Amino acid sequence: MIKKKIEKALIKQINEELYSSYLYWSMSSYFESKNLPGFANWMKVQSEEEYLHARKFYNYLISAGGRVLLDGIKTPKTDWESVESVFKETLDHEIFITNCINDLVTLALEEKDHATNSFLQWFVDEQVEEVSTAEQILHEVKMVAGNSQGLFMLDREFKSRAGIIPDIAE
Repeated sequence: MIKKKIEKALIKQINEELYSSYLYWSMSSYFESKNLPGFANWMKVQSEEEYLHARKFYNYLISAGGRVLLDGIKTPKTDWESVESVFKETLDHEIFITNCINDLVTLALEEKDHATNSFLQWFVDEQVEEVSTAEQILHEVKMVAGNSQGLFMLDREFKSRAGIIPDIAE
């Protein structure tokens, strides 16, 4: 049976992952309103990934004998100044999530919960990729700042990012 302290922390992380999904969905909507379908697609796929992360935590917690009691998801921001500001916020958010995962690892080690620590290692590795990707995109967006042709090229590139969950809401 999982310790209550770990259970509570994992439930909090489920909420953070669901908020991440919600935030990226909001960013997708912002890009749709700016007629940037490639950037919108990139964020939709990112939203799907974050939802799957929440499911991964949920499934682990259930299999470890815990109970998931969901909390409300805070309302995400809906408007940004620019494409660059969206990806700056994306990077900041991924750094925040990385810190949350690191705090969970620290707690699992303190509580001598080796199973949870083992489970969390996938997320540790995933967050390295998430931060790196957000940094790279932010760098690319800054490189084309003020260049509508460059922004158009990035938008076209991001249209090709494939989704994880079959799109049933077309």
